[in-house]
Amino acid sequence: VQLQASGGGSVQAGGSLTLSCVASGSSFRLIDMGWYRRAPGKQRELVGSFTMVDGSTHYGDSVKGRFTISRDRAILYLQMNNLKPEDTAIYYCNADTWHDHTSARIQYWGQGTEVTVSS
Repeated sequence: VQLQASGGGSVQAGGSLTLSCVASGSSFRLIDMGWYRRAPGKQRELVGSFTMVDGSTHYGDSVKGRFTISRDRAILYLQMNNLKPEDTAIYYCNADTWHDHTSARIQYWGQGTEVTVSS
């Protein structure tokens, strides 16, 4: 399984960006997908996640009300509104998958896309 993230960039505070993550490969089922971020000098934190079975979403406290996760088949989107300088980070896509042929549950990570928010 490969995860290709895109959409990062530089914006001013108050602006918006949309990140995309495409999951590709064969013989797997998506259990859930999510976005994480790592800001300079900080630990990785959950931004938000999407559970495939029921479409439920979960957000980190720092982004609630500003960020929205959605999904279209094997593409996960992260709509980021009202961006703040503290949102500056590298954003990583994550996928929790099930592989029937090996009965294995495996997590994958994308390569990261950088978001910079200036004040």
